Amino acid sequence: MSLLDKNTNVRLSIKDFGSVALIIGTVMTVYFSLRADIAEAKELPPPVITKEQFQNSIENTKDDINIVKEDVKEIKDMLKKLEDRIYEIK
Repeated sequence: MSLLDKNTNVRLSIKDFGSVALIIGTVMTVYFSLRADIAEAKELPPPVITKEQFQNSIENTKDDINIVKEDVKEIKDMLKKLEDRIYEIK
């Protein structure tokens, strides 16, 4: 026997009905607000990136890569020292 059939009674109090209506209203408001924001964003011109900004971005990325390379080198040196110490202990 299924849980829902033609003889099933669903009881909602006024408070429950109000809560459901409030939740549905909130979801609809958020949905239409997002639709309006997306439509507005589609009409905006694409951001303009100057050559100077692009070069700065590339330089920052290269600096970050160099920092990571230095860190990796330090870690490799530390690992080598630890391996040597372990070998000496054995």
